[in-house]
Amino acid sequence: MHDLDSILAALDTNAWPAEHHGHALAAATLSLAVYEGRVRDQGTPYIEHPLAVVAILRDELHVSHPETLILGLLHDAIEVTPSSEPEIAIRLGRFFVEQLRAMTPDHRLEGRSRQATDETVWRTKMRRLSSNGLLIRFADRIHNLRDLRHSRDVARNQRFISSLVDFYLPLAQAAQTEGPELKAAYEMLLGEYDRYRTSGTALA
Repeated sequence: MHDLDSILAALDTNAWPAEHHGHALAAATLSLAVYEGRVRDQGTPYIEHPLAVVAILRDELHVSHPETLILGLLHDAIEVTPSSEPEIAIRLGRFFVEQLRAMTPDHRLEGRSRQATDETVWRTKMRRLSSNGLLIRFADRIHNLRDLRHSRDVARNQRFISSLVDFYLPLAQAAQTEGPELKAAYEMLLGEYDRYRTSGTALA
């Protein structure tokens, strides 16, 4: 069971400058609202995924910037609960919402079913992300890959691995020149994929 205190602890807000504490509290409150009652296909409460992304950013990629960690916490907020966008804008500002929208598939933003052309549009959108956006998306991929063995949706898992190999890994490899955090993210994503392939759980 997660509450405000546990989410603030996950963000490690005690180490943040005081001027960021208000945004931290707003983000933690929003995360409880937008992910409440949502369950991933692995059967786990949805909020455990963004918290795992925050942990990867903070503990493994050594990200300490408050805005990046808040974006990690809320990276799926608009996708999971589209109606949350106005409240996020009020609490955290329109610029923050635009960063979230940049990381959200267009069919989710538009409230429609996914179409055949959406994958190409999504990949173009990912290539345009800022360094922070890429870092969060790579942390997202790292956690999804670690958690893949718990998913029962074989077709989805196959799509995930296919897109990882032919898009995300090359994207991460190209982005690693932009800084040490992105370099570490590429190496970690590649390492997780190698472990997945040799674990005996890789899909045929």
